[in-house]
Amino acid sequence: MRHILRRFGFYVVALWASITINFLIPRLAPGDPASLLLARFQGRLNPQALHALQLQFGVTNDPIWVQYFQYLEKLFHGDLGISFTYFPTPVGTVIAQEIPWTLTLIGVSVLISFALGSLLGALLAWKRGSFFDTVVPPLLTFFSAVPYFWLALIALYVLGYTLNWFPLNGGYDTGVSIGINTEFIMSAVQHALLPSFTIVLASIAGWMLGMRNSMITTLTEDYVLLAQAKGLSERRVVFAYAARNAILPNITAFALSLGFVVAGSLLTEVVFSYPGIGYALLQAAQNSDYPLLQGIFLFLALGVLGANFIADLVYVALDPRVR
Repeated sequence: MRHILRRFGFYVVALWASITINFLIPRLAPGDPASLLLARFQGRLNPQALHALQLQFGVTNDPIWVQYFQYLEKLFHGDLGISFTYFPTPVGTVIAQEIPWTLTLIGVSVLISFALGSLLGALLAWKRGSFFDTVVPPLLTFFSAVPYFWLALIALYVLGYTLNWFPLNGGYDTGVSIGINTEFIMSAVQHALLPSFTIVLASIAGWMLGMRNSMITTLTEDYVLLAQAKGLSERRVVFAYAARNAILPNITAFALSLGFVVAGSLLTEVVFSYPGIGYALLQAAQNSDYPLLQGIFLFLALGVLGANFIADLVYVALDPRVR
């Protein structure tokens, strides 16, 4: 319990630091959203409208420390500001509309890739030197070595355009009504299969090789040799003794990889024209939409810190040395 409380305190401090950095970076950049929006009209908008725009976007001339506490107060009330890329939609609404697509596609794909890769790595290490161990790692490593956007484009051309097995773009058929109904869910699943397949194919080799190498080292430990000498079943030795300890480095890597979900989703959403937070992040960066950038970065920070805290809890459950 002391270990968990100590780690929880660390993540609270890390969250405060993330919020503070998230507040400072846009305000240290030159200009403000209202001035950038006014510049786009190239003189076609009355300069007197600048003050009105600044008030609308929440830009003030208060001291930085006053703005900081105002920012914290709004944050505690769930107010992330107004996105002027999607004006007048609040940032929270934009993120709420886009993030389910990214979490469902990228998050589930990364989870499947992690689970399959770890399982394959454990089996390959146990059967090292076999035909299976000779063929599978080089094959999957070849696919992971191909740049992701090339792999996605090839899969889209062959499986989507040539064979017509999957839809070519979008997250659902435009003819269906959006909602929790069978028609929409089946359409969304059909559109997500090909992007999910390319993500798993491109990333599974890393999890597999990491687990295989860690598993080979673990199999030489005394407690594994003792379990084998006691005559325990092969399945129990592999999963209850060896894999349980060998997977710990992969759990840490998995928690850290969740921070790259949005970065990975950007290529996926561009290639497959798939809705999600990655494309919203690109639009925010291109339009200098600081409130939306802040909201997305804050969400990323919360996701990474939360995932790492869960990884610490898993460590406590799996590794008696931590307890």
